[in-house]
Amino acid sequence: MVTYTLRRMVSTIAVMAMVGIFIFLLLRLTPGDPAAIIAGDTATPEVIAGIREQLRLNEPLPVQLVHWALSILRGDFGTSIFTGQPVLQLISQRLEPTLSLSILTMILAVTVGVSFGILAAWRTGGLVDRLLAAFSALGYSVPVFVVGFFLIYLFAIRTHWLPVQGYRPIDGGLGSWFVHLILPSVALGLGYIAFIARVTRASMLEVLSEDYMRTAAAKGASSYAMLFHHALKNAGVPILTVIGISFAYLIGGVVLTETVFNIPGIGRLVVDAINNRDYPIIQSVLILTSGLYVVINLTVDLAYTLIDPRIRY
Repeated sequence: MVTYTLRRMVSTIAVMAMVGIFIFLLLRLTPGDPAAIIAGDTATPEVIAGIREQLRLNEPLPVQLVHWALSILRGDFGTSIFTGQPVLQLISQRLEPTLSLSILTMILAVTVGVSFGILAAWRTGGLVDRLLAAFSALGYSVPVFVVGFFLIYLFAIRTHWLPVQGYRPIDGGLGSWFVHLILPSVALGLGYIAFIARVTRASMLEVLSEDYMRTAAAKGASSYAMLFHHALKNAGVPILTVIGISFAYLIGGVVLTETVFNIPGIGRLVVDAINNRDYPIIQSVLILTSGLYVVINLTVDLAYTLIDPRIRY
């Protein structure tokens, strides 16, 4: 296990290096001049040239890449071009809303998705199974922003049960914090619920068809013991995999959800940075998100041994 973990960590360094180069080149080669955007429409060429010199945009791309990489290794993610504040400070200010939305969405997706998948597998061909098929098609096909606007219209505008938009910090009251996250979490979580439920159903059906499950039923094992003690545990590896993938992919959905519900999180920060061509913020968020994705994959791989003792690295 230790040797495997060390090998994966070494490979992670190579992966992050390639990701960093890709992110750097992707932003630098896109059209648009950040110096001209910062200077404004009425700026003279001399002012724009001075800003480019200050931001080191006149240096060759390899020199800019090396300078940026060394700064990242020192923990210096730079300063926002548009606001002049440290990038890490801006990210830390927006971290709580994004983490709150992501964690609450995953709790909802895992709880409902796994439960729905188990019921559909246990009563395959029944009403729950047919409902899951219809729900999965709907969850996969309808975009997050469409679901968000529909929920806002139904539960905020028509019935006034929930707030339309905004976010309340958790230290301002748990009830207010939770109420403001219900609609965003449901809108963002529907697709992941469908995804996790379908994978859970397929994995459970495969396990339930095994000979040892029929033997357990013949010995009089209860439905609860068969489902949760035998079947779910042996079907846990693919379920854990899809949960890890869903949590990593959640970052992309957060951007749209925070925009629709006006949540001041990292997603909104990225949108504003893209509009302002704020390279340091975009690069920092992308590199941190990529690092989180790699860490999640490594954690899921190592967690396999906790679910299935037969797995050894």
